[in-house]
Amino acid sequence: MPLSRRDFTARTVIAGAGVALTGTVGALATAPGALAADDTTRHDEHGRPHEPGYGPLVPDPAGILALPAGFTYRVITHSGVTKLDSGETTPSNHDGTAAFEGHRGLTLLVNNHELKGPRSGWAHPVPLTEGLVYDPAASGGCTVVEVRRGGEVAEWVGIAGTSTNCAGGATPWDTWLTCEETEDLAGKNGMTKDHGYVFEVDPHDRRANRDPKPVKAFGRYAHEAVVIDPRQGHAYLTEDASGPNGLLYRWTPPQGFHHGRGKLRTLAPDAGVLAAAKCFDSTGRFVDDLSRATQTGTVYGVDWVEVPDRDARTTSVRKQFGADAVTRARKLEGMWWADGGAYFVSSYARSESPGPAHDGQVWFYDPKRRTIRLMVLLGVNADPSKDGAFDGPDNITVSPYGGLVIAEDGEGVQHLLGATESGRTYPLARNEMNMGTAENPEYSEFTGVCFSPDGRTLYANIQEPGIMLAITGPWRRAH
Repeated sequence: MPLSRRDFTARTVIAGAGVALTGTVGALATAPGALAADDTTRHDEHGRPHEPGYGPLVPDPAGILALPAGFTYRVITHSGVTKLDSGETTPSNHDGTAAFEGHRGLTLLVNNHELKGPRSGWAHPVPLTEGLVYDPAASGGCTVVEVRRGGEVAEWVGIAGTSTNCAGGATPWDTWLTCEETEDLAGKNGMTKDHGYVFEVDPHDRRANRDPKPVKAFGRYAHEAVVIDPRQGHAYLTEDASGPNGLLYRWTPPQGFHHGRGKLRTLAPDAGVLAAAKCFDSTGRFVDDLSRATQTGTVYGVDWVEVPDRDARTTSVRKQFGADAVTRARKLEGMWWADGGAYFVSSYARSESPGPAHDGQVWFYDPKRRTIRLMVLLGVNADPSKDGAFDGPDNITVSPYGGLVIAEDGEGVQHLLGATESGRTYPLARNEMNMGTAENPEYSEFTGVCFSPDGRTLYANIQEPGIMLAITGPWRRAH
């Protein structure tokens, strides 16, 4: 049932007081050019501004990762260097990751490998492990990394033969949903099966991953990330696409369906309802693109418009809607469920978006109020080659120490950055692996940021060549 204007006005009054922010993440804003709802700068006993975070980053003699003093990192997997338990080398292009608690102190990490197109195009595709292959022509998939208490590491294939496995999301029943960021049909780019789906990977039970089946009920498009509402059972999904810009989706389960391990693969392709978000402001005016928002704290109401053809045989899902039917955004990326709702990212806006240019937004969707609120807004980074400014948020996680940790996928220097509950940002790590030259340096994006179940270790990936890192140190609330 659509929201009435009266309902929305009442809900935005409540939202303005702090929608769904139950102490994990407060109203956030980031520099440069960010617009904060209020002044959240803290001062020390001498009246000087208190700098958030853990202090300046210390250059790494090994040329991999700069961290604050007192922090250390360890390489967990390295494409072409470390090996799977079957003998093949670790696949490349690490992307979305989640951590799960295993038996006897194990940490289990499911790691996407964003490899598009035929296997011949990659030196280290995901091995075609018998029984775990969807399309033998495709190069992507997931590996499961076991980190034991003593530091030993094992790695094995969770799914193979999928394409462009970008982000995804952990489920409340302790499995991983891996998302294909592609729309390739069988016969295109060498593929022998249709792609653009979500697949479930169980890190606890290898047998459960045999005979992979796509969750067609979630639709076929350039999937980025997904989260599951543990109470209502809805799935929320982002789409990283342009021409036109992508959409935010909600899947409503069919009546009587109950989530659980392996249940998604039993769904019919048309099960439930897949719908796209349609936003409007407090006056009832339709919002065509999220780039229209220019201040943190902006709140929009959300209606959901059913997708006509979710398998998109002839027309991409995002192209099935008219100009005033749904709300779009450029590079809808990472998602994380926390505080009773879904945090989600739009990485930037430029000429393909109708609103002002920006270098990143983080929104919060409140399913109870059916509103979204702009939590983070990054102004355009004038000089990405210089350290200190941030742009292009991608994968995100909510920290057990408060605030967000964000993986940067922008231009120039690449960071892991934190955002405190009071609304200030700070660098947490810097990629120092220069893939270019001294004159023209080039750095790969960070991906797969997530904390271990006990909160003591932050895992993150450098996408190229493909390195998983474990970061430890004196974690605390970084006010």
